[in-house]
Amino acid sequence: MKRYLLLLLFAFTFTVNGQTYLSARVVAIKDGDTVVVLDSLRTQTTLRLAEVDCPEKSQAFGARAKEFTSDAIFNTTIEYVVIDIDRYGRAIAMVYYGADRKYLSAEIIRAGMGWHYKRYSNSEELAQLEEEARAARRGLWIDDNPIPPYEWRKN
Repeated sequence: MKRYLLLLLFAFTFTVNGQTYLSARVVAIKDGDTVVVLDSLRTQTTLRLAEVDCPEKSQAFGARAKEFTSDAIFNTTIEYVVIDIDRYGRAIAMVYYGADRKYLSAEIIRAGMGWHYKRYSNSEELAQLEEEARAARRGLWIDDNPIPPYEWRKN
């Protein structure tokens, strides 16, 4: 039985360039940048998306950011890499989805549904995607002065 469980676990993990990718089904969307997954061992894990900060639920575009994430990955199997654990015990993860393995954080930023979280990411690609979304006034960038979630949370 133990051997079977280990084989099952390894069937849903793989390593590329020294990074361990996990596979799980998305069972809940808490908000635009936080999801809950269920793995092959029926363990639920809360994932906080890396490199992106979406509006809070009560903030302008908070519901739309959640809807964007839900439309992209709810009830699908994703692949993810855990890069850290936050102070709330959530796994901070880089999430990939779809046949072409889109990077969810990049797609959120591209659609104007979140900020590139520069405090925790120095990705030039994500910074460029945010600039493009701002210039095109996509999503939350339609507002003249959107309030970043980290500032919103201070109030």
